[in-house]
Amino acid sequence: MMTSTGHFFRGFSRRTVMLSAIGTISALFSFSPLATAQELADVNGKRIVEAEKFPQEWLSHGRTYAEQRYSPLDQVDADSVSRLGLAWSFELPTRRGVEATPLVADGVMYTTGSWSIVYALDARSGALFWTYDPEVPKEHAMHACCDVVNRGVALWGDKVYLGSLDGRLIAIDRATGKQAWSTDTIIDRSISYTITGAPRVVKGLVIIGNGGAEMGVRGYVSAYDAQTGDLVWRFFTVPGNPAKGFEDKTQQWIASTWTGEWWKSGGGGTAWDSFAYDPELNLLYIGVGNGSPWNRKVRSPGGGDNLFLSSIVAVNADDGSYVWHYQTTPGDSWDFTATQQMTLAELEIGGRTRKVIMQAPKNGFFYVLDRRTGELLSADPFAKVNWATHIDMQTGRPVEDPRARSGSDDFSVYPGSGGAHNWMSMAYSPDTGLVYIPARDSGHVYVDDFIFEARKTIYNINYDISAAVNIPDWLPVWARNLVARWKLRSRLVAWDPLARREAWSVDSGVLSAGGVLATGGNLVFQGNLTGEFAAYAADTGDKVWSYKVENGILAAPISYEIDGEQYIAVMQGWGGGAGLSGGVLVGPMGIFNISRVLVFRLGGSEPLPQVAGITQELPEPTLPAPPQDRVEQGRKLYTVYCLACHGIQAISGAVVPDLRYRTSDLDAAWKTIVIDGGLKTNGMPGWNGYLTVDEANLIKDYVLHEAIQGHRRGESRTVRK
Repeated sequence: MMTSTGHFFRGFSRRTVMLSAIGTISALFSFSPLATAQELADVNGKRIVEAEKFPQEWLSHGRTYAEQRYSPLDQVDADSVSRLGLAWSFELPTRRGVEATPLVADGVMYTTGSWSIVYALDARSGALFWTYDPEVPKEHAMHACCDVVNRGVALWGDKVYLGSLDGRLIAIDRATGKQAWSTDTIIDRSISYTITGAPRVVKGLVIIGNGGAEMGVRGYVSAYDAQTGDLVWRFFTVPGNPAKGFEDKTQQWIASTWTGEWWKSGGGGTAWDSFAYDPELNLLYIGVGNGSPWNRKVRSPGGGDNLFLSSIVAVNADDGSYVWHYQTTPGDSWDFTATQQMTLAELEIGGRTRKVIMQAPKNGFFYVLDRRTGELLSADPFAKVNWATHIDMQTGRPVEDPRARSGSDDFSVYPGSGGAHNWMSMAYSPDTGLVYIPARDSGHVYVDDFIFEARKTIYNINYDISAAVNIPDWLPVWARNLVARWKLRSRLVAWDPLARREAWSVDSGVLSAGGVLATGGNLVFQGNLTGEFAAYAADTGDKVWSYKVENGILAAPISYEIDGEQYIAVMQGWGGGAGLSGGVLVGPMGIFNISRVLVFRLGGSEPLPQVAGITQELPEPTLPAPPQDRVEQGRKLYTVYCLACHGIQAISGAVVPDLRYRTSDLDAAWKTIVIDGGLKTNGMPGWNGYLTVDEANLIKDYVLHEAIQGHRRGESRTVRK
């Protein structure tokens, strides 16, 4: 349907012209505000730094280097928002996860869908200018813990920069959509590195991290020359094998906080999402992730803080040299990443103005640090927390509940591995002084288990991640729905960083609600899983507007202005890690995935395109019920190799196929698919070398068991026609 060099979708031939040709035919098709390709002004540091002078654009991931996700635009406010309607929509050709933040510059919107595909759209009309497909091999999906998602691009000069799922950093010509250069960011292709995060560009350097901590990799951040793609510097977030020598004194120092042979499982510490930059201090802030494997007892058996896991690290933006760090969760054993959004602001604290960096990471505490030095200024729980009682303000360290590390199944740790706040972006409004956090109160039973040895380098988690959310087989469908909604409620929390408390909160539905936008119109916008896009009064939390969009929204909205008219845009699409594995929680709600760009304006009257669905009852399998001992063996193997994509209890989250619906007719092809990789071009890898044929059949027996149970409950699903 499309190529990697900017060819167009079929069906758009009359309106999807290259930007370089707009000057010739703009009169025919009313392309505006662009008239010629030359009006695509270069994006540079000055333009991003002075973004407050240009509120009509959204030039960087968080709009500015401060990553506040605040737009000063105020045409849409509490009085006018009732007139907000759909201006245009653009459907993406995918049913996988959509998590991107669109960028808008010179009237053009640049955004991404799943499989790292880039789209350039007319920000006024939604007409497609070009698309770029990096042609990620579908089998690379096996290396991604949490779907084939991408969180967006970066702009600099006359280029668009993309990090592809398979680890390439790619520069694309803004006007034509053609590739300018591509470089491989992966230091070792024998292990499972990915890129899902959006690059940032600082002083002509393209900054990119990577993912793969669950897969047994070593984290690092790289900076590349924006013009040539040449590597300028690299900062490793965890130490490597001492026998090979350390890259610098920082690596030698942090190695003293590790024990055992951590490097054999990679160590983790991937910087897979958040960065921020202070131009005045020339400091780049890196949000660092979890360990590999999760359990410190395995990766660092003698204990230790394991720097820089779960840390905010400040480095010199010119050369990547270490300046300071603050570790939110020393010796992390719970997947408490600190990769969540970091926001820069100036706050009056103790009678003086402090330049601060704020973060609400997975561990449930809201942190305010001095961004010059890393000094802890405050840390308070913004969600339900029991793994630690508080943060000691003298030492900056958490005071842990010893039961949290016990590995016992009788203590549910709060937050769970999904975090009190995950990648869904928060926002800060300088008008109200509040931070708006997509939060959730959910626990997780962490059990020292067999999985680390079984999965080896494929998925280095040594906990039964299904233990905390399994729903009993005997519950009827209506009761399962209630339990699902109860287990993972989400809230939009307005946090006051000065008063160090919640100002207000509203329920935002089941599981993870979407990212947040704050605006100068005293509004906060957020989508949720139940298919609602809503606006709340930023000062009180009162819901002042909502729009039904048919299915879930996880990405954060943006706002921009063209010819004096304000627009609100958001990417729609359910998926990601929760979308893949969380079918037991959302499947009863009957959702199916629709991936789109949705753009609203005052007086917008475009109808939302309706997508027809049909209801399918879970069929009764024709195969005989398997013995219980094989079901239990298969359950353990399924948890290791299949759960992350095909769902807890084999219930799909509507992103990939629900195997229970096809257990009988897939019987003959099971080995071909599971072992030999017969569907690898669809993203289903072959597990030859990891699973034996008998183990694959044990997994089939477990799926068959779940299919029988689901049929007895009378389960059904709604799917797209």
